[in-house]
This record gives sequence, structure tokens and C-alpha cells, in this order.
Amino acid sequence: MTPLKTTVKITVILLLGLLIFLWMLTGKWMQDGQSPTANGTHEYAIVLGAKVNGDIPSLSLRYRLEAALDYATKYPHVKLVLSGGQGNDEHISEAESMKGYLIDNGINEERLILESSSTSTYENILFSKELLPSSIHSATIITSDYHLARARLIASNLNLQSDAVKAKTPKVVEAKSRIRERLALLKTYIVGR
Repeated sequence: MTPLKTTVKITVILLLGLLIFLWMLTGKWMQDGQSPTANGTHEYAIVLGAKVNGDIPSLSLRYRLEAALDYATKYPHVKLVLSGGQGNDEHISEAESMKGYLIDNGINEERLILESSSTSTYENILFSKELLPSSIHSATIITSDYHLARARLIASNLNLQSDAVKAKTPKVVEAKSRIRERLALLKTYIVGR
């Protein structure tokens, strides 16, 4: 084997090893991000938005809302910050869509705080934190299971401690969402947002 072929072979093996390592590492981060599970300790919970089809929550958003509804029912003292702006193809903001769903399912409007300007997970957390009283330095984050690690890392980077409520991920988007989230999680660890 020529020295060039040997170098190429070693480089390919090292790159594959790095990819496998990063896959396993980000998988562990995603799993670790789901703990600790929220137990009503925090007065506020931030519910992260997802796509709205016109004014109807997508399946991903509905699963997040179901988790938020269960949590809010179990802990009636918790206020919910509903976080999500309006995309070009959405008739209303994600926050407005979430508000409608939760009110329709028995949550008192007085418990709901709307953050309807954000366009990214970083903005979800940043803008939601700005709506909290200045004395609050911790909150519960409610989002899809795969998304919790990044959301909570961003919260930590913004000096907001958190615990977690995980929502299930629709099977139809699970593989794509988890692959994309691994890349986004690496980016967040590197650049902080």
C-alpha cells in the first residue's frame, strides 16, 4: 500500500471514529437534558412553540401542549409562558395557538403569559426570561424530549436554571428531528446559542 493510500485510510478511520463519538456524545446529552423531571417547584414553566398549521397546532406542538396541560393540571400554582412567534405560513403566532388550546382544555387565561416574538430556541428562552419577574432565576422548560438538552443549555447560558417536562416526539419526524438536533446541540455548545 502506498503512503498516500495509508494516509487516506487512516484519515477515513479517524473521521468515522469522530462521527461515532459525536453521535454517542450528543445522544447522551439529549438523554441527560431530560433530567431532573419537574415537580412543581418552580412558579413558572416555559412552553416552547413549534409549527402551527394555519392556526391549528402541529402534531409536535400538540404533544408539547398535552405535556403542558398535564403539568399545569397537576400543579395549579404554576404559570405558563407560551413562547413562539408567527412564521410566514402561520395565521397566528405559536403562542396564540397554544393559548387557545390550553384555554379550550380548561386552563385559566390568568395563568398564561404570551411571548409571541421569538423565531428560534435561543429567542424562546431569552424573550421568555425577560417576561419573568426579576427575582425569578429558575423555571421549568416544557418541550419535545429531544429538544430539552439544547433548550436547557441555552437557559443555563442565560443564567436561568431549569428542570424538565418532556413531550413525546411524533414518530413521523423523530429521525429527522433527532439528527438535526444533534447538530444544533453541538453548535450551541460551541457558540452558546
